[in-house]
Amino acid sequence: QVQVVESGGGLVQPGGSLRLSCAASGNIFNIYDMAWYRQAPGKQRELVASFTTGSSTKYADSVKGRFTISRDNAGNKVYLQMNSLKPEDTAVYYCKADLATGWGTRTDYWGQGTQVTVSS
Repeated sequence: QVQVVESGGGLVQPGGSLRLSCAASGNIFNIYDMAWYRQAPGKQRELVASFTTGSSTKYADSVKGRFTISRDNAGNKVYLQMNSLKPEDTAVYYCKADLATGWGTRTDYWGQGTQVTVSS
């Protein structure tokens, strides 16, 4: 079994910061990629930040310059540093792990989500 667990969400005032963490564990053969998504009430889930080829990163236009994605050397933990938070950043944040549990089993695993609320 594979578990993807996020943590670090909470209530923060506009302009504040939060750091989200995500860890993938269990019967993992190989992790190809991990990324952050979010879903606000009444809206579709959207990609917030991810890694592209090598160590390059990609961000949604709405968070560029404010959010930073990083990962540990083992590649099974990913972080999202969120600065200068705005009320429109309020959403449930999800971590997605693109991994395989054996040969030919590559698939996406999602965490349960962590709530981020930006409000005064």
